[in-house]
This record gives sequence, C-alpha cells and structure tokens, in this order.
Amino acid sequence: MQPGTRRVYPGFCSLTIVLLFFLGSIGAAAWGRREDKTKCPKVKGIRNFDISEFLGSWYIVQYYASSEEALAYRCMRAELSISSESTEVTMNFTYSFTDDPINEQLVGNITWKIPSSELPAHWVHAEYPYEGVYNTYVLDSDYKSWALLMHCAEQSKSPRYLSSFIMSRDPSLKANVISYLREKLPRYDIDLEYMFPMDQNQCNKTDTSEMDLLIPPAVMARRNNIIRKHPLKRKHRRVSL
Repeated sequence: MQPGTRRVYPGFCSLTIVLLFFLGSIGAAAWGRREDKTKCPKVKGIRNFDISEFLGSWYIVQYYASSEEALAYRCMRAELSISSESTEVTMNFTYSFTDDPINEQLVGNITWKIPSSELPAHWVHAEYPYEGVYNTYVLDSDYKSWALLMHCAEQSKSPRYLSSFIMSRDPSLKANVISYLREKLPRYDIDLEYMFPMDQNQCNKTDTSEMDLLIPPAVMARRNNIIRKHPLKRKHRRVSL
C-alpha cells in the first residue's frame, strides 16, 4: 500500500449503504405521514366522563379559533344541558364583541348529538351548517372548577376549522391550571400564540337606549353595518330587553 492511502473494507461499505438506505426510508415514511390539514385530528375525550357532573354554568376564560388572529369577543359564558333521553347536549351562551362601545350582549346556541353512550365525551353537531363533520370533545375536566373543550369542523375543499375553550365555574382560573390545560392543545395543531384570555369583567347588560345617545351617529352607522361572525359559526341575535 502506498503512503497516504488507506484500505476500504468491503464490510464497511456494505454497512454504510444499509444505514443510508434505512435513514432514507425513515425520512420517506415521515414525509408520507404529513398531516392532512382538511381533516380533524384524532382526538380522545376524557375517560370515564360523567356528563351529568359537567352540565351547568361555565365562564369561557380562554378562547382559540383557527380562523382568527385576534380576539373579537368578551364576556363569553355558557350554560350546558342535556336532553331527557340523554342523547343531545345543548350549549346556550352569551357574549359581547370587544369593540362594541355599549357592550351589547348577544346570545347563541349549539346542539350536539352523543353518537355513542360508551364515549359520552365526544359529541357531533346535531345541525348541519357544514357539509362535513363538526366534532366536539371534552378533553379534560374536574367538573367543579375547570374544563377543556375542543371543536373541529371539516368542510370539503377547505382547511379544517379548530377552536377550543378553557372554561371555569368562576370568572377566572389560577395560572397553573390554565398552563396545565394549554399544554394539552399543541398536539392537536392548536397554536397557543392565538389562544387568548377572555375578559370577564364588567359584563352586565348595558342599557342600550341611554348609551345610544352618547355614541356619535357616524360610529353607530359603522357599527350597524359591520358583518359579525358568530364564535361558533352560527348566526347571532340580540338579547331581548
């Protein structure tokens, strides 16, 4: 052997080729498993879920929606009930828009079917504003203080719609509880940067007849012409005075 050269052993070459092939196969498999952003992620609701303990009044203390980059709502509160046959769950809720100078309260509702009595923490939209599926999951709850909901809607030829509520029986939650619940969301492609705190202060109904006199006509005209989006993609209506 001449100086400055080294012998390459056949066994070493074979091992290198096998290793490169193995790594290439892993990379190809990972590329092939790229998530389909039109489909809802695979989600498992809370185990041994007791829906009767979950019903009642909740404050929404943090809110996420994949279609929104800023929080448009405040004072969102929910009341959950179940049908006598225990096959449908209804959420009636109130909320206001953050830029509404008179803090007008709006109301909405959404109803879900419970497709399986063995999986009571998974609900499916009972109405059909979408062409596809609208799933809701109770991801976690201690029933007495806090809960975490996640919604996912599929619509053909469109990105999926994801939203999530961190809920509390009181207007606020401790920071460590909020952190615990937020940590459960990134695995479902929820970007915590857009998971916003929901203001629950000064949420009493405003006397609109008095406030309307204090708002300049130009502001009122612009406010009345704004097309509002419902937080759960439903039409909203005013609270009856």
